[in-house]
Amino acid sequence: MLAGSAFAQGAASGAAAAATATDWPTKPVRIITPFPAGAGPETVARVVAEKLSKKWGKPVIVENKPGANGFLAIDAFKRGATDGHDLIQLDNVHLVVYPSLFKKLPYDPVKDFDPIAPLFKTYFFVAVATNSKYKTVGDIVADAKAHPGALNYGSWSVGNPVHLGAAQLEAMTRTQMQHVVYKETSMLYTAVSNGELNFALGSVATAGALQRAGRLKFIAVTAPKRHPGFPDIPTVTESGGPAGYEVTGWTTIAAPRGLPKAVQEKIQRDIEAALAEPDIRERYATFGYDVFPTTKEQYQAFIASESAKYTELIKRLNISLD
Repeated sequence: MLAGSAFAQGAASGAAAAATATDWPTKPVRIITPFPAGAGPETVARVVAEKLSKKWGKPVIVENKPGANGFLAIDAFKRGATDGHDLIQLDNVHLVVYPSLFKKLPYDPVKDFDPIAPLFKTYFFVAVATNSKYKTVGDIVADAKAHPGALNYGSWSVGNPVHLGAAQLEAMTRTQMQHVVYKETSMLYTAVSNGELNFALGSVATAGALQRAGRLKFIAVTAPKRHPGFPDIPTVTESGGPAGYEVTGWTTIAAPRGLPKAVQEKIQRDIEAALAEPDIRERYATFGYDVFPTTKEQYQAFIASESAKYTELIKRLNISLD
C-alpha cells in the first residue's frame, strides 16, 4: 500500500512538473541585459526575444541595465522573479573571469545563476594599423622580445576578453607589453588605426567598421581554424604565434538557480530553435557571431574549462580588482 502510494505521489509530481512546463510562461518574460542598447550582444537578445514572444504567446521584454561591470543588471535580476519570468543575459566575464578577478563580488556565479543556453560565441582578430610594420603575429612577438615593455595593446577595461586575450599572448610568448585602457571601443580602435597602439584584439562587431574602411587590417584570428568570412586571414598559430592560442567571447541566457528542469529545458529548446532560423543566422554573420548549440552537460563542461583557464591566467598575471 505504501509502495502504491509512493508511486502515485511520484506520478502526480511528474505530472505537475510537466503541467508547469506546458503552462509556462503565464505572464510577460523579462530578459535583463548588462549591454547598452544597440550593442551587438544586446541586439541578439532582442531578436531572440522577438522569436520567443511569438513562440510563447507572451511578451518577452529586453530591459537594458548597463554599467558597473554588469552588476546593475545582476542586482535587478536577483531582486526579480525566481520562476523563470525574469531571465538574464550574461557575458562570459561574469561567469568565468570576475570570480577570480574581484576580491568580492555582489553575486555568487554558482548559487545565483543557472546558464541555460549560449546565445553566441565570437572569436577575435589581431588588429593593427593599415600601415603597420607588423605583417604577422610573429612580427609582434619578435619585436616584443627585442624591446621588453615597449609595445602596447589596448582594451576598454581590466579583465575583459580583449585584455586577457592579449595578456594570454604575453604569457604564452614570455614577453612584456603594456596594457592601455580606453573608455570606449570606438576610441580604442581609432587609437590602433592611427598608430597610438601597436595592436588590439577586436571582433567583427567592434573593429569591423574600421577594417572595412581600410583604416585597420586583421593579421590573424584567435580561433583554432580560419574564419569562414575571412578565409585569407590565418590563425594566430599560422601567423607565427603560439600553438593552441585561442580567445573567445560568449554570452548566455541564465535563469535563477533551482528553476524546474522541465521549464529550463523548454527555454533551452525554444532558444535553440530561434537561433536556427535563417534570419538570425544572417544577422549573426554581420557581427561575426557563431552559434554553438550544446547539451546541458557539454555546456557545463565548457564553462568549467573556461573558468579554469582564466583562473590560472589571472593568478599568473597577479591582477585583482576591489
